[in-house]
Amino acid sequence: MRVLRCGERAVLVEPSDPARVPGLCDSLRRDPPEGVTETVPAASTVLLRYDPAVTDIGRLSAEIGGRAIAVSGPQVVDTVTVPVRYDGPDLPELAGLTGLTERDVIDRHTAAEHTVAFCGFSPGFAYIAGLPPVLRVSRHDTPRTAVPTGAVAVADRFTGVYPRPSPGGWRIIGHTDLPVWDLERDPPMLLRPGARVRFVEVPT
Repeated sequence: MRVLRCGERAVLVEPSDPARVPGLCDSLRRDPPEGVTETVPAASTVLLRYDPAVTDIGRLSAEIGGRAIAVSGPQVVDTVTVPVRYDGPDLPELAGLTGLTERDVIDRHTAAEHTVAFCGFSPGFAYIAGLPPVLRVSRHDTPRTAVPTGAVAVADRFTGVYPRPSPGGWRIIGHTDLPVWDLERDPPMLLRPGARVRFVEVPT
C-alpha cells in the first residue's frame, strides 16, 4: 500500500486493493499507531491525522506497511432498519437500464446485505455498500439542483439516504421518513461507519 503526505499533519493511505479499506480502518482504530489522532475512511483510501511532535510519515509508513490486512467488511457496530417507499422518479429508468422490472429492483435492493462503508458529501450522508452488481449504475450526467430530505438513491456500488435538501446526481429510487441526521440526537448521525442497514419496503 502507498502512504502519501497530506499536508503537515496527515497522511493518505492507499491499499493496493480497495476492498482492504474496511479491514485497514478497523485495524487502525483498534490499535492506532502512536501519535495518530483521527482515522477517516473513504471508498479506496484512509486518511490519518497525526501529531507531528509524536510521529512522522516515515514511522507511520513503516508501521502500517507491516500490518497484515485481510479483505473484510467493517466491524458491525449496529443494525439500522430503513423503511422505504419505493416511489422514486428514477426507479423506472433504473429498471430499464438493468433489464429488470421495477418489482425486481425493489426485491433485490431489500434482499441485499448493506453496510455503511464511510460518510461524506454532507453531514449525515452515508455511503452504504452492498448494492447488488446488477443494480450498479452511474450517476446522472447532470445532477439535480435539489434532492429532498429522505431520498433513497443509488450510484455505483452504494446506496445513500439524503439527510437534508441538497443538489445530487444519484438515481432516486425511493424515500424514507427516517431522520438520518438529527442535531437533537447523540450522536446526530444515525448511519455510522460499520452499521448494518436493512432496507424494508413500506406502502407508497
